[in-house]
Amino acid sequence: MTSHVRHITIDCADPYALGTFWSRVLGAPLASDDFPGDPEALLETPGAAILFVRSDDPKAVKNRVHLDIQPQDRTRDEEVERLLALGATLVGDHRRPNGRGWATLTDPEGNEFCVECSAAERAALTEARLPVTADDVTTAVRLAVDALAGAPAEGWEAPAGTLEWTCWETVEHLSDDLFAYAVQLGPRTPPLDGEVPYRWAPERQGGPYNAVFADRAAGPAGLLATLEASGALLASMARTTTPEVRSYHGFGISDPEGFAAMGVVETLVHTHDVAEGLGLDWAPPAALCDRALARLFPDAPAGGDRWTVLLWATGRAELPDHPRRTKWRWDGRPPADQTASSAG
Repeated sequence: MTSHVRHITIDCADPYALGTFWSRVLGAPLASDDFPGDPEALLETPGAAILFVRSDDPKAVKNRVHLDIQPQDRTRDEEVERLLALGATLVGDHRRPNGRGWATLTDPEGNEFCVECSAAERAALTEARLPVTADDVTTAVRLAVDALAGAPAEGWEAPAGTLEWTCWETVEHLSDDLFAYAVQLGPRTPPLDGEVPYRWAPERQGGPYNAVFADRAAGPAGLLATLEASGALLASMARTTTPEVRSYHGFGISDPEGFAAMGVVETLVHTHDVAEGLGLDWAPPAALCDRALARLFPDAPAGGDRWTVLLWATGRAELPDHPRRTKWRWDGRPPADQTASSAG
């Protein structure tokens, strides 16, 4: 067994005030039992929480350890401006004309930290594929839940788009997909020759084979709760499983990023199916579709509306100058493994 980082601890004069600043920086909450004047304040962030502890010793020299932050939904320069407005101070500008580099700021108590390029900026600079992340799984599932939450209760037994399943069964199937991808990464030695042996079975002839079923008595809100819970399981596994891990999938031995991408695609396209059955509008973000396409459908056309391309890639839409797909599958293998197998 090994150890893990429980807290990153920062000495400071006012733990609550400094914790509040960093809460706004990172979009994470302070612990519910922290109040002004407390000797400690805990900021719950993924991976390792940040603990602010009161100290009477003033800061005298540059920090030997500092935080590097990367914006998720804005550029590096936009993030710098946002943080300056929150009370940070720019103390070192290492940004380069070609878009590379970073900015060094201090928080209100003078602790240095750096703002790096966003993942999208870094990918553009290096001409690399932007990866699908655990946050993408969370985003896709939350968007789906929000879109479906307004559906009329009486519509859930209607067919889901062109599928033979009802809208209710399709969301159950989606919950089951996300659950299945999460547990595939769970064993200490994930299987390479088959699925983790849960029992999958349909509730009715012609229905989806699931291990996860929602309690009908809980209604549509309960059904969507199972979807959100399964999405959280997959996001957690994608975030905490080392990239070198491989596990079985029928469309190619895959890695954590691949299972995250599968979860995103399943969520986006099955929400499309259900939205059609319920008469709802549904159009996910183009950038999210693009990342999923790049990871699982590398042969998909590069241009055009990315949501339409994803629907075409999964046999759900027409695409000019391309035959409609009646059979389809993604390639779940990591790009490096695809290259290795081709070279071999």
